[in-house]
Amino acid sequence: AAARLAAEQEVENLSGLSPNPEKDIFVVRENRTTCLMAEFAAKFIVPYDVWASNYVDLITEQADIPLSRGAEMKGKCGTNESELEISWLEQAYTLKLYFLKEGHNTSRGPEAFWRLSRIQFTYDTNERTYFKDAVSPGKHTASSHRLSALVTPAGKSYECQAQQTISLISSDHQKSVQLLLSEVRLQPFDITADFVFSEEHKCPVDQREQLEETLPLILGLILGLVIVITLCVYHIHHKLTANQVQIPRDRSQYKHMG
Repeated sequence: AAARLAAEQEVENLSGLSPNPEKDIFVVRENRTTCLMAEFAAKFIVPYDVWASNYVDLITEQADIPLSRGAEMKGKCGTNESELEISWLEQAYTLKLYFLKEGHNTSRGPEAFWRLSRIQFTYDTNERTYFKDAVSPGKHTASSHRLSALVTPAGKSYECQAQQTISLISSDHQKSVQLLLSEVRLQPFDITADFVFSEEHKCPVDQREQLEETLPLILGLILGLVIVITLCVYHIHHKLTANQVQIPRDRSQYKHMG
């Protein structure tokens, strides 16, 4: 059964296809059909303790850990639950994303949506690429708490170019680990075409930025239209008044008329 499951499921890291070296692309396929796709750039900001110069006090340093290209991955697709697991640098770092699809009742009737329901990030401060001289090095896990992120209507993909920050709480003395996500395109359910995202649902930040970009153009068009209308009204008024008989205001000029 395990061999049959392995044959039916494929996972692919297509990060090399992205022109952005910081952006990763992951695909999960089951029964030769794409069931989960994820594109994003990710970086973790992880605080950790080191000895001060007096070797008595502790000070906090900060490790900036990008998600490396060539990472190993696993995936799991379901009707209402899906998962994506990514590991890199010989599993010193592991990111797990959990997705949930659910529904709720609205005035328009029942509506379904999906969301990122949980994040788990495991890191090892023994790893020296990003952690220098960490005190009491070892493995730690940072997790989200009651997360509801990337909320998207069912049947659509989530898209957000802007950077988003999600806070995770670490088992290392309850330190706050920051996950920075940007250039996100993600869909864990209801993919109808192989390797193709469904219609995008833009995040509020992108929608606001798009409005800010188009608003000056709209206002310019409205202003231009008002100017054209004003000029047309003036031209019509001037033409009508020019064709009317001009009655002298000075009564002394009446004797010259007729």
